[in-house]
Amino acid sequence: MPNDYTPQNDPDFEPPFNKLPVVVVVLFLLMAGVEAVLSLGEAGLVGGPSAIGWRLALVRDWGFSGDLFDAMIAQNYWTPQHVARLITYPFIHLSFTHALIAIVLMLALGKMAAEVMGQFAMLALFVLSGIGGALAYALFLDDPVWLVGAYPAVYGLIGGYSFLMWRKLGATGGKQMRAFTLIIMLMGLQLVWSFIGSVGNGWVAELAGFVCGFLLCFICAPGEWAQMLQRLRRR
Repeated sequence: MPNDYTPQNDPDFEPPFNKLPVVVVVLFLLMAGVEAVLSLGEAGLVGGPSAIGWRLALVRDWGFSGDLFDAMIAQNYWTPQHVARLITYPFIHLSFTHALIAIVLMLALGKMAAEVMGQFAMLALFVLSGIGGALAYALFLDDPVWLVGAYPAVYGLIGGYSFLMWRKLGATGGKQMRAFTLIIMLMGLQLVWSFIGSVGNGWVAELAGFVCGFLLCFICAPGEWAQMLQRLRRR
């Protein structure tokens, strides 16, 4: 082997991040970066004694509150910071493990969605499903618990995955209900966990995120927009 050999000189070498779409890498850096700072602060490695309270302060300042949203509706007063919570809450998590699971799911499902539908469509699924999940949480519940974490947005990506499976099964003559196996399993696990301990009402936002992601694919998935326009013209 030549002395100047490096992995980058190998024609078969592919840097791991080259396999991930840019939008997925950006989301990963945002989610992991926030959690890294909070975890290091809680471990006492940065920020001094006050860093222990960073997570709670971030939830208070940028998490989503159903009560706060209801108050904005009642008063018809929409401050930019409070409206921004619809977008910022997915980047705040309750613990390292809470963040890790969300990040892993985002990487896997986000890569799939970006490669099949395009990076803009993947980002739209993530952001709009997160917004839809938060709106459902506020409008359908009267829960004072603040909503944080990327799970409603990630469930939107699961909705995208389910849509692609649904469309593929329809094209091949398979049973399209099989496309919903993953979401049924996840909701079933939520039900089981509710008997073991308190799981909260976050599942409402997650299910709403899934529905948003699935429905958005009628616009975002390749060829769907053109087919929709054709159907409208026929009418």
